[in-house]
Amino acid sequence: MGLSEALLPEFDHEMANTRKTLERVPEGKLGWKPHEKSMTMGRLAGHLAEIPGWASITIEQDSFDFAPPGAPPYQTPQANSRKEILEMFDHNVAAARAAIAGADDGRLEKAWSLLNGGKTVLTLPRIGVLRSFILSHSIHHRAQLGVYLRLNNVPLPAIYGPSADEGGM
Repeated sequence: MGLSEALLPEFDHEMANTRKTLERVPEGKLGWKPHEKSMTMGRLAGHLAEIPGWASITIEQDSFDFAPPGAPPYQTPQANSRKEILEMFDHNVAAARAAIAGADDGRLEKAWSLLNGGKTVLTLPRIGVLRSFILSHSIHHRAQLGVYLRLNNVPLPAIYGPSADEGGM
């Protein structure tokens, strides 16, 4: 079994759970945040929607500079409604899945670098980037969004088993 074949079931599982969480974002609370240093709920949900899109960049390019010298820095896409968040997420997940499915082991084992202003921030094999910056990063922010939802009395979906709101514990 190749690396992409091994990764895809986990990717599909985590993306389905992330979508279930994004579906709970309340329309009237996109500007809400728990603390002045925190992202708004809409920004956090939008970030979760954009993360899968990085998989295609990771597989198709040798590096990504989020503040390239002499060019405008990377701009996070903005979503203004739950519908836009879900559309962005679904588009990015489909593109990511296709890129992962089409990548052979040699491509996934090849190094990829994240740059800032032309300077290397990190270099990892592409498979490591997919595991850490796509899957683990999504799981981290999905949990953060779960806290936002709980603080707003929004029932949480079951993720790795029953939640207190679904299937009771």
